[in-house]
Amino acid sequence: MAGLSSRYKCVMPDLVDHKDVYVGDEAQSKRSSIVDSGDDVSDVVPVYEGYAISNAVNRKERYGNIVLNGGSTLLPNFADRFKVFETFWNFSMNVKHLTKLSISELLGGFIRVCIYGILSIGAIPNHIAFIMDGNRRYSKKNNLIDVAGYRVGYSTLMSMVRYCFEMGVKHVTVYAFSIDNFKRNPEEVQSLMELIEEKIEQLIKDDNVVSQYGVRVRFIGNLKLLSKSTRLAAERAMHATSRHNKFVLSICVAYTSTDEILHAVQESCEERWHQDRVLDDGLRVDVLDIEKHLYMGVVPDPDVIIRTSGETRLSNFLLWQSSNCILYSPSILWPEIGFQHLLQAVLEFQKHFYYLKRE
Repeated sequence: MAGLSSRYKCVMPDLVDHKDVYVGDEAQSKRSSIVDSGDDVSDVVPVYEGYAISNAVNRKERYGNIVLNGGSTLLPNFADRFKVFETFWNFSMNVKHLTKLSISELLGGFIRVCIYGILSIGAIPNHIAFIMDGNRRYSKKNNLIDVAGYRVGYSTLMSMVRYCFEMGVKHVTVYAFSIDNFKRNPEEVQSLMELIEEKIEQLIKDDNVVSQYGVRVRFIGNLKLLSKSTRLAAERAMHATSRHNKFVLSICVAYTSTDEILHAVQESCEERWHQDRVLDDGLRVDVLDIEKHLYMGVVPDPDVIIRTSGETRLSNFLLWQSSNCILYSPSILWPEIGFQHLLQAVLEFQKHFYYLKRE
């Protein structure tokens, strides 16, 4: 069983007498000695240093002792939801990071944590996908060159990804570049490829969402259509994050569902042919064969798809996987999307959750 972080107090069974309370390294050492001796650790109740001891007493008496691998004491049934708070709290309380945050950012982070606690009473989506529509219109609206809108859109994406992972969403997928986008002006396509390369390199640098939250990055699509330099950048990012296992960020580039399904059918047919599985009705390919070869076969189907600009079209995105999910379409452009829109999407998911579960 994992130990406690330095921000935990370790509260022993006679907590009500306020005697056996261990802090920081001492708490870590005490709990480790209990584990090593083989004694039961179920009465070892860790709490954040920020909690008053009296509050810890009340939590112990009311809810009992719930000890997770992360060391957090949580309410029954919500434990897994709150594990992400330790990541958020430890990052937020990092002194180096605090110096970079304004009062409004700190306050906003605290408010979000409170909202996440309320949301966790209901179901939290396991997978949210985004169709990032409106970057070029945002540029025109604000008299910017086209690529500037995409740069703002990238910053927006990082914020949305952070909110999702703070909330406890395990998988985030974004529609970054469609195969159909190759039909645009060659200069625009080249500018976008260069921007994608630049942002891929940023993804694997220290002190960003990927490193802070242990995010594994996957690039999904027909990557052979990308330029060599862009493809190599994507491969570097996937390799650099291959050992991350807390969250998954899937970035769809050179992707359409039509191409994905065609690729899966071709791969399934070739596999069946080489396996020489001749049945009474010939070489048969079933649904499971196709799903196994889908680009998105490595992640679960989305629970929510968010498309900005008020459009309700999927635009050839996750057509196979989206038969049983919520489509939320706020009327704002992608660079304008904010936490409140994500919150509304999750509330819509919770509203329809039991119906979707029956389906």
